[in-house]
Amino acid sequence: MVPELVRIWAAGWVVSRQRPRAVEHPWGLYIDVGLPEQTGRHVLPDPDEGAVRAATASATAPYTWLKLPVETETAEPWLPTGWVVDKEETGHLMATDLRTTRPAAPDGYRATVETADGVTYVRVHDAHGEFAAQGQMAVLGPATVVDRVQTQEAHRRRGLGGFVMRTLADRAVAQGATLGVLGATDEGRALYEALGWRRRAGLAACVHRP
Repeated sequence: MVPELVRIWAAGWVVSRQRPRAVEHPWGLYIDVGLPEQTGRHVLPDPDEGAVRAATASATAPYTWLKLPVETETAEPWLPTGWVVDKEETGHLMATDLRTTRPAAPDGYRATVETADGVTYVRVHDAHGEFAAQGQMAVLGPATVVDRVQTQEAHRRRGLGGFVMRTLADRAVAQGATLGVLGATDEGRALYEALGWRRRAGLAACVHRP
């Protein structure tokens, strides 16, 4: 099940970030990210040492990344010279069965929802028009991939993150999705678990820094 979740997550991430479709390789997927700090990323749905060695051998550009559904302790011995685990970027692969909850925005806030190029965006502003929170998702048939959920520091601990997540879930269910998938940071994990999401694997982030 984890390899399938990883493939769903990678496919949804590409749509959410408006990047070219992932390229299939024997060891997994390659995504052209196109950023100075992340030129591209290899996503390995079912990694072992041989797959990691093959993927890293194909990467010549600095700041190419690997995303692996394993713990950092498992990934580190597999990495060749010039590659390191970035523990700040390492996170958690999470999933949930979606359900409708019809959330209401917390008092003093209003939300907008729009869809463009296959991505649904939820944005929350306060009564003065100040941006407070956001999240987005890409629905891929029976699954949706949630991405870029964040709440501004001044607006935290007011239920906005939960509201954004529930709003996205309602929209995904309306489009026929039953499964939610995301990659969580350590900070975000607690929010998602409180909403019924389950951690399915670690998500080790490794980077080429020769």
